[in-house]
Amino acid sequence: MSALAPFAVTQKWPAKDPSVIQLYSFPTPNGVKASIMLEETGLPYEAHKVTLADADVKSPEFLSLNPNNKIPAIIDPNGPDGEPIGLFESGAILLYLAEKTGKFIGQNASDKHHITQWLMFQMGGIGPMLGQLGFFHKFAGREIEDPRPRERYVAEAKRLLNVLNTQLEGQDWVAGDYSIADMAIAPWLRGLDFYEAKDLVGWDEHANVVAYLDRFLERPAVQKGLVTPARD
Repeated sequence: MSALAPFAVTQKWPAKDPSVIQLYSFPTPNGVKASIMLEETGLPYEAHKVTLADADVKSPEFLSLNPNNKIPAIIDPNGPDGEPIGLFESGAILLYLAEKTGKFIGQNASDKHHITQWLMFQMGGIGPMLGQLGFFHKFAGREIEDPRPRERYVAEAKRLLNVLNTQLEGQDWVAGDYSIADMAIAPWLRGLDFYEAKDLVGWDEHANVVAYLDRFLERPAVQKGLVTPARD
């Protein structure tokens, strides 16, 4: 019996090769964290497109893997102690894959904790705040007459960019060597283009951040991960 047989999600998204990691995702800032990490590590995997439509993320099959109905999620048929494991939450997936491979998590325990704090900076700050900025600037929130919500997230986005710009002074990557922290942070910075908000937050005033994103986007694994799974 396949190691994936107990996972109902495989009924809606069948595995072609059940011996490799199964990725259930869509190319959003959170979704591409997992695909970029998989490309960077060279782990064999199979990508399944799970759209943001209710028919996918709220389907019983997907909810059986992630009850929070968000992408990405993975199944590793070769999990800890030889048992398969399913995981959701992009930060948890990054940490799991880093520990599985011993890559992009630093050279020692101190490095790991330093990297993890910047991963949490993205999870608790960069991601939620830029996401809300996008909502109030580009999407339905722009119809709200009260300017305070939009002003709040514009101000917070600028503050976070300043924090990041300062951290990047004199170094290429946010936590020393290239790591899962960068794979988490940089896709959200790229998302400012999609939100049409770069001018709004003074993007060009943050020279270290601008150069940082350019370096990130030059990586071949990043270029592949940004379009995996394909939208079409």
